[in-house]
Amino acid sequence: MIPRMALQGSNPNRKLSGFAFVAFSCLHRSNLTCAAFHPSSPVASQKQTSSLFNLQDSFQSGSSKLFSKSRFSITSRAMSSTDTSCPASFTVAQFLCLSDNYGYLIHDDATGHTAAVDTPDAYAYKKELDKRGWKLTHIFNTHHHSDHVGGNLELKTDGVQIYGPAKEQNRIPGIDVAVNEGDTFEFGGTKGTIMDVGGHTLGHIAFHFPDDSAVFVGDALFSLGCGRMFEGTPPQFWNSLKKMRTLPDETTIYCAHEYTESNAKFAASVEPGNAQLMARVAEIKDKRSRGEPTVPSKMGEEKATNPFLRIDISNELRKNVGVVENDSEADAFAKVRRAKDTF
Repeated sequence: MIPRMALQGSNPNRKLSGFAFVAFSCLHRSNLTCAAFHPSSPVASQKQTSSLFNLQDSFQSGSSKLFSKSRFSITSRAMSSTDTSCPASFTVAQFLCLSDNYGYLIHDDATGHTAAVDTPDAYAYKKELDKRGWKLTHIFNTHHHSDHVGGNLELKTDGVQIYGPAKEQNRIPGIDVAVNEGDTFEFGGTKGTIMDVGGHTLGHIAFHFPDDSAVFVGDALFSLGCGRMFEGTPPQFWNSLKKMRTLPDETTIYCAHEYTESNAKFAASVEPGNAQLMARVAEIKDKRSRGEPTVPSKMGEEKATNPFLRIDISNELRKNVGVVENDSEADAFAKVRRAKDTF
């Protein structure tokens, strides 16, 4: 039986039957294990296969990294990609999809519930589910782009419920529950909150778990970057970034793409005097040279090094992207976004 769960916020009286978020509800009493896997067999289409194996050198072939975490303090050890044993009750499986997307599966050992955060490629998700012996029960969509909802309908078997942004509900295939800013939900000892982080798309949302110091941000925020502004406006996107910037430094940020190395090159070009940034750039180069992922990251390091979170803080950055005295904060953000688009 799936526990009942109240969704609050835009409609505090609304009850959701059959919703259980499985990610991190026991962090306060046990460690969390997060595994990042590279799919080892071809994906469904020739194009996807080519894209996937273009990143073969980004992960160890036929192996995976297992990050043992206590409140997301990371140490690493290698494990077989077929080893699904985990020392903690809750796991986050992170794996490559398409060319540079990260797929996430969040699993609750106690109930067997499993949530997909976005669905770039149904084949990759099915493969990971089968390998681990997990059954999908929920899909959490951050926005409507095809590399985030493309696998929805193929993965939506009996009992799978899809949650997505209310502002984009007509563009989320198979959506069951539309959520808005401030909607909250509970499962066991864990509470989650929906954040409206529009800008990349108009209705983009993030799934934030404050008690567990974790947030799934889709394309709204990247390691050392943010998404392109396809639909939103500079004031909207800047307000979204400022909202995310208020999250505690220890918050773990799960973004949707491995863009960090290219983002680092841009960041270093516009704020070379930031010693913490330059140290991070060197660390990123080292990680990628060893085929290691740079995602997830911590909010504290993003605040200190991500140019899209620092345009109102760093005079060096403002000067290098052409911010002038009368520019608003939103104008300044637009200039750093434009500089990255043309970098």
